[in-house]
Amino acid sequence: MECKTFDPDGVGVDNGTYFGLPFDPATAELVLVSAPWDVTVSYGAGAAYAPDAIIEASTQLDFHDPLAPGAWRRGIATADVDYSLQEASQRLRTDAARVIDHLEGGGSPDDEYVVRKVRRVNEGCAAMNANIESQAARWLDAGRIVGLVGGDHSTPYGLIRALGARHAEFGILHIDAHCDLRDAYEGFEFSHASIMFNVLRDVPQAVRIAQVGVRDFSEGEAALAASSERIATFDDLSLAAARFRGETWDDQCRRIVGTLPREVYVSFDIDGLTFENCPHTGTPVSGGLTFNEAVWLLAVLARSGRRIIGFDVVEVCPAPDQRIDAITGARILWKLCGLTLASNAEKAGK
Repeated sequence: MECKTFDPDGVGVDNGTYFGLPFDPATAELVLVSAPWDVTVSYGAGAAYAPDAIIEASTQLDFHDPLAPGAWRRGIATADVDYSLQEASQRLRTDAARVIDHLEGGGSPDDEYVVRKVRRVNEGCAAMNANIESQAARWLDAGRIVGLVGGDHSTPYGLIRALGARHAEFGILHIDAHCDLRDAYEGFEFSHASIMFNVLRDVPQAVRIAQVGVRDFSEGEAALAASSERIATFDDLSLAAARFRGETWDDQCRRIVGTLPREVYVSFDIDGLTFENCPHTGTPVSGGLTFNEAVWLLAVLARSGRRIIGFDVVEVCPAPDQRIDAITGARILWKLCGLTLASNAEKAGK
């Protein structure tokens, strides 16, 4: 379907793209890359199937967004999904699950059986990272903005690396129930629980990480966050305490955004939201942001004069009998697309 025949007020088009949009990645301003991968998840699996589920759910979405009216017309395109990633994820997930079961059963991480499987998983995750970085680099070098749809939270590493190679400095707005600051969690260097640790280690251009809604983390992670000048923590309990004392959510959002530099990447783990928004996510945690609170934070970011240079939506776990997770993922993705384009309007001359 060509853009000139696309009817945004018509029936949702099931054409294999996010939102059923007809844009070509070669000409769209924003390109969405998919990462169907969830090898190292430590509790509930299924995020590898999120891209397809979100594509399906997204065709039921209406296009008017009062926060970014008409922004989608500048082009939101879907890059071809590399399903070899999903096939590799399924193979390696078996090895990772056996390692996790071994460790949770009290087994030693030094057992030869475990060492071999961990090495295989780490090599596979490194290959996935290289794949995503290569895809991202292709579109970034073509002048596109890139958003990533996971997959688990390990998947944005390649995109963030690609941005680090092309920007002198940027911040990360990290919405999540977890800090993801563990060093090689369960032996997996590129664990979903290690993404921000790896960014701190490998991407010095990420000069500030503002972690919002975090509420489930280890003492080691808390110590690292407290000691690092690159991390600003807005944990869930502290945010709630501020509300109880009378600070509005709008004021809190301004305070959060105020810690970030001019260019910002958004990493959105769906478990940063409350349960009713993502009941099947891999590692659910009580508490969290409401949908509207999260959207308002993104809107404050976009209106602040900062530019969103990329983003991800991760840890959506679709369920065969319930669609709420995919529906929430699709709508968060839509808001991020629109607000990202809105924040880049000046650069685009719009």
